[in-house]
Amino acid sequence: MVMEQITVTIQGRQFHPDTALIQQLLSENPGWGRSRLSVKLCELWDWRGPNGQVKDMACRSLLLRLEKAGRIVLPPRQRKSPNGFRNRSAVWVPHQSDPIAGDLGCLQPIKISRIATGSEQDRLFRCLLCGHHYLGYKNTVGENMKYLIHGRDGHPLACILFGSAAWKSASRDTHIGWSPPVRERNLQYVTNNTRFLILPWVRVPHLASHILSRVARRVSRDWMDKYAHPLYLLESFVDISRYRGTCYQAANWICTGQTTGRTRNDRNRTIQTSRKEVYLYPLARRYRDRLCHET
Repeated sequence: MVMEQITVTIQGRQFHPDTALIQQLLSENPGWGRSRLSVKLCELWDWRGPNGQVKDMACRSLLLRLEKAGRIVLPPRQRKSPNGFRNRSAVWVPHQSDPIAGDLGCLQPIKISRIATGSEQDRLFRCLLCGHHYLGYKNTVGENMKYLIHGRDGHPLACILFGSAAWKSASRDTHIGWSPPVRERNLQYVTNNTRFLILPWVRVPHLASHILSRVARRVSRDWMDKYAHPLYLLESFVDISRYRGTCYQAANWICTGQTTGRTRNDRNRTIQTSRKEVYLYPLARRYRDRLCHET
């Protein structure tokens, strides 16, 4: 009996994977692990990011879904997945936590640092988000950018994290005007401000909107440097049960509507979460045209 072809969507790209090829590679190379297999498949399928690097982590997600669907049998894991370790509570890192108050000018010049994964500042970044953001911090998947903000005395003031844009958002997608196929191709040019934390001992008027404005002026350039493509739009989802979105409004972000109170994992429409306001910030002129471009 011929098995029906399966379609899998990973990071906006539809695959009709040749499962016979995958099993052939494994049978011909019994010493291969999952990582080696995913790299080889990326090379065969020319599955690469804009910076030319193979997207082996995305490919491993594809392989796991095929195995779950009963289409392939993967070799046993050669080592434990690192994700469980990355998502554990962060190790505490010593830092200044004395109250900071006063005028914004007293903190100038404010330093905004792009954080390299695995650095000492990255450990501090994780510590602060895990300890003081209501959503905590988990390992980032896909393209992302982390920033730590310090005052002129070197004391930490805030953290801001950008990650993968929401796959769908009715008010955002209506505002942009793109079709689903175009959205799938161009979503990489949008990033989601998934975490923004002003540390709880910092009480400085206008600091949050100032940081948002400063970061908006550099994030596309940083993205180009790291991932070899620009950004055209920022998005953020503000939980209206907790916040009013004042800093986004003050930084000239556009509120396009509210979510329906569902999550991206709510396939059966049973998960209820608080509604969120959708805020957007354009980074380029004619950003709608750029995001709606067919090629």
